[in-house]
Amino acid sequence: MMGGHHAITGAAAWIAVAGSAPYLTTGLDPVGTVGVFTGALVCAGAALLPDVDHHNATIAHSVPIVGSLVAGAAEVASGGHRHFTHGLLAAVATWFGAQALNLATIQTEQFGQVQLGAGLATAALIAFAVKAMKLVRGSWVLPWLIGFAIAAAVLLWSPQQIAWLPIAITLGYVVHLLGDGLTTAGMPWLWPWHPKPPLWWQGIPILNTIWKPNGYFALPILGNAGSFREWVLCGFISIYCLWCLAFEAFWAFGINLTSLFR
Repeated sequence: MMGGHHAITGAAAWIAVAGSAPYLTTGLDPVGTVGVFTGALVCAGAALLPDVDHHNATIAHSVPIVGSLVAGAAEVASGGHRHFTHGLLAAVATWFGAQALNLATIQTEQFGQVQLGAGLATAALIAFAVKAMKLVRGSWVLPWLIGFAIAAAVLLWSPQQIAWLPIAITLGYVVHLLGDGLTTAGMPWLWPWHPKPPLWWQGIPILNTIWKPNGYFALPILGNAGSFREWVLCGFISIYCLWCLAFEAFWAFGINLTSLFR
């Protein structure tokens, strides 16, 4: 899948589960309007993270020089694109890493304890999402400013919304893997184990595109990455996101949109 499409599917996934998120976060706080909008951006940004193993991915250009160096190092360390970072093991590591972010805090006189780790992660992921979905044009300066502004506002005035951060990050990561699994390249779900199919399987059309000779698995209903089918699917997903966020925004202002269609 293309970077922008990964981001929009991440946003849609968060919107879809936002209603159940209070239970997933042990019921500490409900996900209000702030959580829905911010979470959608965070989840969209997290849906770009697996492609850190590609030197030309969206997040590789997130920061001049540093972004390319990190992406290049990740590509070499993981053995190339669609290896470690695209397996279930990486998704599990992402969950624990996201949990650890909430442990990085600083104490301030005015705002008390501030979750610095969660704030920086939120700012970065929002910047990734804003750039990937082309919500702004131009350099990376404005996306980062938007990311830091939103993260600061949430941390200082609505810090309870951070409870869902690990879920949003992990959900976005997994949605990326599922999206790539719908393309012809397939996914190394069991990395570092790549179980090869038997020879008789490799000779059967369709089956050999699902369990591939290299040990990857795919359900290639979207075809190649960037296909027309992918664009159509993500077009409908974009409409879903806009519709749901519009309802959420109007609901926050006490306007029930359903009454307009009666």
